[in-house]
Amino acid sequence: MKPIRTLALIVASLLLGWVLGRAQAATPDFELIVNAPGGETSVECVRGCGLQWAQRGLNPNSAPAATFTFSCGASECSSGRIGGWLQR
Repeated sequence: MKPIRTLALIVASLLLGWVLGRAQAATPDFELIVNAPGGETSVECVRGCGLQWAQRGLNPNSAPAATFTFSCGASECSSGRIGGWLQR
């Protein structure tokens, strides 16, 4: 009878651990949409963040925004640097 009780306790512990682990599923802190069709690139913060152009350093007179667009004016551009802040 004791081995059956031990086995039942082990199974119950595993089941409880699985249920508690599933209840604590991680969700992302922010979500972005990047649209780069060729030409102007747009980056939109859908949830939880603010964006600001940071290629040549941060502009102290500019505040983070939810949508950001940039273009280099050439047929092919190198990537740009965008700063981001989590907003809760």
